[in-house]
Amino acid sequence: MEITGRLVADAAVRNIEGDRTVTNFRVAVNRRYISGGEQREDTTFIDCAYWRSDAVAPYLTKGLLVQLFGHISARPWVSRDGEPMASLNFHTNEITLLGASRKASGKGKGSRKNQAA
Repeated sequence: MEITGRLVADAAVRNIEGDRTVTNFRVAVNRRYISGGEQREDTTFIDCAYWRSDAVAPYLTKGLLVQLFGHISARPWVSRDGEPMASLNFHTNEITLLGASRKASGKGKGSRKNQAA
């Protein structure tokens, strides 16, 4: 599966079980449609996890447009009001930076992070 969206915040790296790390970030994906003769836009926020390397984290900065390849899953949870909810999670295998990162400007433009094992 492929999604394209903008990061809503800088990526964060977490240590898991000592020597493993995961790079977490959230993207906003916009959908434009026409309803009642008016153009509208709907935004979906998707939490993403990249387990392959934390070296990409400095390039994943707020506002950056990225193309992601991987698979999506839903995680159920319960709100404070007791309402059943679900959040979308994207397990990222490959990341393509579609613009220049503001922290690593020039280095990130158009670069591709492949699915290295």
